Amino acid sequence: MLKKILLILTLTFPPIVSAESLHQPWDQLLNTFVEVREQERASGVNYQGFNTRRAHLQSYLEQLDAVSPATFDTWQKPARLAFLINAYNAWTIELILQHYPVDSIKDIGSWFESPWSIRFIPLLGKQRTLDEIEHQLIRSKTFQEPRIHFAVNCASIGCPALLNEAYTGDKLEQQLESVTINFLADHRRNYLKGQHLYLSKIFRWYKEDFERGWKGYQSLYQFLDHYLPLAGFSNAELRQWQASGAKIRYSDYDWALNDIPK
Repeated sequence: MLKKILLILTLTFPPIVSAESLHQPWDQLLNTFVEVREQERASGVNYQGFNTRRAHLQSYLEQLDAVSPATFDTWQKPARLAFLINAYNAWTIELILQHYPVDSIKDIGSWFESPWSIRFIPLLGKQRTLDEIEHQLIRSKTFQEPRIHFAVNCASIGCPALLNEAYTGDKLEQQLESVTINFLADHRRNYLKGQHLYLSKIFRWYKEDFERGWKGYQSLYQFLDHYLPLAGFSNAELRQWQASGAKIRYSDYDWALNDIPK
């Protein structure tokens, strides 16, 4: 009788999912198969290595799928955002592994369906696409967080580095600040030349996200005024750029796979 009661209680009241411990398997995979380079300004992914632990990755993805919308809604906002970033990055890895070897994520899909519009992700009670996770959930007004663009990874060299640890709610602020500064400090993609500041096209594609009033910033220039000095741009360089008209150009985006050749 006692066993029956316990079974009924377990089915009626499922165990509470810890938002932090949930991501430990993903953290271990990232720590093993993501190689951080150039003082955390870039990273490469060992997809062949990931493939040897495919079952572990898929088990983690199943754990993400097991999180109900009701449970998700009980978490604090940083934990919810960390969950979504991890889900996006982990499912991107899984998509690459489904088609590996490929030269670029853009080789996946068809004329009628980009890799980001493939509906293959069970998450929060729905079948979703990568586009939906990014644009409808991560970029939603619920979070209004521009630094997510340096956390989500599109499996390409032009993307911000894939962090070699899982995002967690308790460390999210520190992690987002770090990846933002590290990306801007990569002076191959973001640099001053002559009268122009060359930036990654991320800043063109998602300019509106940097102008929604986060921390009071109403323009991309205000965001850059804060972060460029932190990313190693000298005050003298920035004053000269501003005096010459503060012109911005956008550098080419490298869609080659961020693979570590073996």
